[in-house]
Amino acid sequence: MFDKNHLLPGDALKRVLSAIPERQETTERLRIEECYGRILASPVVAPEDLPAFARSTVDGFAVHSSDTFGARESLPAYINVKGEVFMGVAPDFSIGKGECARIPTGGMLPPGADAVVMLEYAQTVSDDMIEVMKPVAPHENIIRRGEDVEEGMLVLTRGRRLRPQDIGALAGLGITGVDVFTKPVVALVSTGDEIVPPGTPLRPGQVRDINSFTLAGLISEHGGVPVKKGIFSDEYGVIRGAIEEALSAADMVLVSGGTSAGVKDMTSTIIDDIGKPGVLFHGVSLKPGKPMIGGVIGNTPLFGLPGHPAAAVVCFDLFILPLLERLSGLDTGKCFPRTVRARMAKSIASSAGREDHIRVALERQGDELLAVPVLGKSGLITTLVRADGMVGIPQEKLGLDAGEEVTVKLF
Repeated sequence: MFDKNHLLPGDALKRVLSAIPERQETTERLRIEECYGRILASPVVAPEDLPAFARSTVDGFAVHSSDTFGARESLPAYINVKGEVFMGVAPDFSIGKGECARIPTGGMLPPGADAVVMLEYAQTVSDDMIEVMKPVAPHENIIRRGEDVEEGMLVLTRGRRLRPQDIGALAGLGITGVDVFTKPVVALVSTGDEIVPPGTPLRPGQVRDINSFTLAGLISEHGGVPVKKGIFSDEYGVIRGAIEEALSAADMVLVSGGTSAGVKDMTSTIIDDIGKPGVLFHGVSLKPGKPMIGGVIGNTPLFGLPGHPAAAVVCFDLFILPLLERLSGLDTGKCFPRTVRARMAKSIASSAGREDHIRVALERQGDELLAVPVLGKSGLITTLVRADGMVGIPQEKLGLDAGEEVTVKLF
């Protein structure tokens, strides 16, 4: 039997990851315009060349490049104009030696041409002749057929989160639909006799629900489907019933509140009572977020998050997000956090033996960014509102010095 208490966050996360199998993948086929931000379930191989024809990248004249070799202002090359290329129409003529054709940007190169002379380096001598004052190399000022993508090339890999430019590439290849992983469903169970919905007038001792709205937004932002189950009173049977119902229809369950050591904080007991393997850790060496609970029931991960909003956000970033990425089918090998480098605006202390995650606001000072600590208790939502990101202090450090360079993980 292992110790469930006060692990380092990384060790606690590994314990949960090792206890759940890979998600049984389910997919759906969607139109590409519905796939922004979705995770690709199958690799995409190019069905054709892109572009499908050689085209000009400038306005000018399509030429045999060899006809321009040696051309200069004092000794221009004279070339006959055979015709003109129009946009969206394949030219019905070819270019022979000593011939050229007027061509717009994006126009299809006529057969025989291998380069384009820019208008700036050509002068009209007559309706059917130009002089070229600068040579062009083969393939200069053109995009060759298949230069962007060749037929049969692997364009997008499985597990990739589709960005706008990826969708654009699919459209350019004539692909109108792809297979994506279904989004993981994350159930949210809020607990506490003192918690009431946002629209409810407050009575003494009551607080409005903040965490379910914050967590739902984070889940949606990172590719999951949040399902808020409601607010449940601090009674064993009520909370157990809510968790069991949530487990029946979700890929992951988050319980907000009920994680510390008070008489009514029973989330840990309920998780162990519902099923195996149960609670895998309760309490981590972390500030804020020390009372975090992590467990697995059957194959479903279940987390108990602290009730304080700042602690819940830190715990989401460290524990829930890695699980959400795994459940969504994301290839995390190509995922990189959004970070910036900044200098601490002031010194801040930390306790050895635990990870501290400090909320900071960013300010510009000349060419540098300053990370200004946003101080306040983890129960204050405005500390998150005022912050632009977080700075982690490793468990072996006693704090950060003013002027010290740090990495800020942006919200």
